[in-house]
Amino acid sequence: MHLANAGSVPTDHLQTFAGRFSDSLVPDQLDKLSVSFLVQDLDVRRGGCAANIAFGLGSLGLRPTLVAAVGRDFVDNGYQDWLTAAGVDCSHLLVSETLHTALCTITTDEAHAQIVTFYPGAMSQARLIDVGALHADKPIDLLLIGPDDPDGMLRHTRTARELGIPFAADPSQQLAWSDGELIRDLIDGAAYLFSNDYEAALIAKKTGWSDADIAERVGVRVVTHGKDGCVVHLADGSEHHVPAIPGVEAVDPTGVGDSFRAGFLAGLGAGLDLQRSAQVGCTIAAGVVETIGTQEYTLERSAFLDRVESAYGAQARADVGAALSIGHDVVAKSG
Repeated sequence: MHLANAGSVPTDHLQTFAGRFSDSLVPDQLDKLSVSFLVQDLDVRRGGCAANIAFGLGSLGLRPTLVAAVGRDFVDNGYQDWLTAAGVDCSHLLVSETLHTALCTITTDEAHAQIVTFYPGAMSQARLIDVGALHADKPIDLLLIGPDDPDGMLRHTRTARELGIPFAADPSQQLAWSDGELIRDLIDGAAYLFSNDYEAALIAKKTGWSDADIAERVGVRVVTHGKDGCVVHLADGSEHHVPAIPGVEAVDPTGVGDSFRAGFLAGLGAGLDLQRSAQVGCTIAAGVVETIGTQEYTLERSAFLDRVESAYGAQARADVGAALSIGHDVVAKSG
């Protein structure tokens, strides 16, 4: 299966605040908000939803195509080489000659609440990317459209509809500022819709669509619930409830949702059913939340399958093990 991931690929600047943001907020004074947080550290990491998902797919043995707009620094600083080594096809990137690659600054407090600022940079040129040309060169079996330049997201979505390319809608971070009309346009006709539980509520509120309305327009809805796992909602009203991996020691929540999507899509790409795919997603997410950074983990096949078996049983281990080539060493040799 040819999976293409469209979205952002910023560099992440990760910081930690030794306290709780909520302690510095006065509810009836939020219109006059002026706060400063002294952070303990600065960790510069590779990131971005599309890149994180592509990296996860490569870790699980697939070879996804990254569809994104980046700056020359993306090539010069070795980020492209890093992804290529992980099994990601970077040959269809749009490289801006004038703008820097996007930059995301994420500050996390001791309660794992986060404050994020985002500079789009070259990402604003994603609207110039023609997904149709990629599809003509190498037919796309599933196109994930993640948070990106809004006009780029719309163009990719409309192109997918026009050409009959199955697409997965994942607006996530762009939901906060988007109006109902834009959200409806981004998710209508999606084969899959990804969100966490808060985002699912936001989608319903802003679109004015009920669960039944969304079910009429979307094939499968995948809603993550953090430590409570995820629920896969089918169009016929049936559901798969998949628990999270137990015994996880959370270190950094950044990129966990992206890794879940990578695992879920990898399962689909390898021919696993929806429930098994969600289990793969939960397993890789557990490893990422235990690691600082969104692409700093390394999957080891036996350890990964041990975790699948401990949570979901011996048959799950057998199914996942037979379907997926897990680990960067496998990707490097085969890619």
